[in-house]
Amino acid sequence: MNKKKILIFDDDTTILEVISIIFEENGYQVEISETSHDILERVAQYKPDVILMDNWIPKIGGVEATKLLKNHEDFKHIPVIYVTANNDIVALAKQAQADDYVAKPFNLEDLEEKVANFLQ
Repeated sequence: MNKKKILIFDDDTTILEVISIIFEENGYQVEISETSHDILERVAQYKPDVILMDNWIPKIGGVEATKLLKNHEDFKHIPVIYVTANNDIVALAKQAQADDYVAKPFNLEDLEEKVANFLQ
């Protein structure tokens, strides 16, 4: 069976660890990145089915990184779920052109559900 691939951009190693374990246990293939400046290269190489994007990700930040992706002909179809502790998450996700968002601290079931919805 072909595993669905998730690419996670977050500079919080604890969060990366937790999310990775959960999704791997659910049968997904997970790749993580603690920076976002090379997002196009990472996505081209890994070809994820869905991306989780943190707002406060080093170098260019989640909004810019997501926009780069959404303005790219080959990658704009990949769903991006924006993940942040910001109060203005709705505005940020919209600005970034993300497909959905989850507020931190997030409920893992919510996150799993949103990912699953995009992968059906």
